Amino acid sequence: MLINPDPITARDLLLQYAAPVNAEQLPLSLCAGRILAEDLTAAENIPPFDRSPYDGYAFRAEDTAFASEETPVTLTVLEEIPAGSVPTKTVVSGTAAKVLTGSPIPPGADAVIKYEDTVFTQETVCLFSPVRSGSNIVRTGEDVQKGAVLARCGTVIDPGLAGTLASQGKARPPVYRKPRVAILSTGSELVEADEPLPPGKIRNSNRYMLEAALRNAGCEPVCFGIAVDTVAAIANALEQCFARCDAAVITGGVSAGDYDVTPDAMEQIGAQLLFRGAAIKPGMACAYGIRSGKLICGLSGNPASSLINFYAIALPALRRLAGCRDPLPEEITVTLNRDFHKSSPTTRYLRGQLCLKNGTVSMDFSKEQGNVVLSSSIGCNVLAVIPAGSGPVAAGTKLKGYLL
Repeated sequence: MLINPDPITARDLLLQYAAPVNAEQLPLSLCAGRILAEDLTAAENIPPFDRSPYDGYAFRAEDTAFASEETPVTLTVLEEIPAGSVPTKTVVSGTAAKVLTGSPIPPGADAVIKYEDTVFTQETVCLFSPVRSGSNIVRTGEDVQKGAVLARCGTVIDPGLAGTLASQGKARPPVYRKPRVAILSTGSELVEADEPLPPGKIRNSNRYMLEAALRNAGCEPVCFGIAVDTVAAIANALEQCFARCDAAVITGGVSAGDYDVTPDAMEQIGAQLLFRGAAIKPGMACAYGIRSGKLICGLSGNPASSLINFYAIALPALRRLAGCRDPLPEEITVTLNRDFHKSSPTTRYLRGQLCLKNGTVSMDFSKEQGNVVLSSSIGCNVLAVIPAGSGPVAAGTKLKGYLL
């Protein structure tokens, strides 16, 4: 078991124990935001035939070689081909076919012209300039070629991928099911949000904070209420969590106080502790383990500490559990738009928002970044990393950041 590893070491260790859950097949209309559970390889060309991008006329380009305003070329119209129909005649010298947007190019034709660039009647069409072979034809496979890999396993289904799946006839694609992740709050001082608040008690904000974070990560949170600060109570609740869920997130009881017994409860149910504590602020107090292949993420009871530790260490492993191909957060460089006056003996994560002003992107953040200040996480979409051993940081400093 590691003691107080740096956050990257802790994150990468946890990732080693995370593997995607099993897959299921769902109707494509329910798959937005789900994660594809197989590579998508094109089974057919898109479009499946040469087609017209316009309403116009299809003809042989060589018939227009000497066309001009003074000597237009007049072609006989053989037939009209609406979208969804197939040609019945072959275009030969001196002829053309009327085509509508999306209709197949008839055999013999190798060019298309928009109807507004012609003069036409029901029986003929006149062209006034040469047209090159291949002009205005959408070729077979121009969008997608048969055999091409369109998306890799682990890709989130966005609107573009949903449409591509439909174009390939994948009406029930395999997607990873949403991992069921237990949320267990510990602490005799807690009451739920909808209960009266007696003296000395606090409301269980961590539950709702983590529910939202887990849903954003593609997981299905399952709440197991509040366990009092005893080894037996927490161990019993954990047994219930693992009977129904793929992983568990616990808040509270992971520090070094008399009532911080969550790690003991984890060991009592047979979990292997991977590390205790992390060299990160906020979020130093934590305990992570694994039991029968299932992750246990023990976080601080302090809301901001809990959330930052979750983002920095637990989230990538849970995203991998959900089947995500690239579970690590995207790294960017952020520029602070104000001073941060505290020193950082260990790695510090500042929570804030990206803002665009006068064409420059910077990071805005609340001055209050303490362990219990959850309100500074409202609207947070980026974390900036202050390296361990840093002093106060001035406005304008560029730091590594993680997009959330």
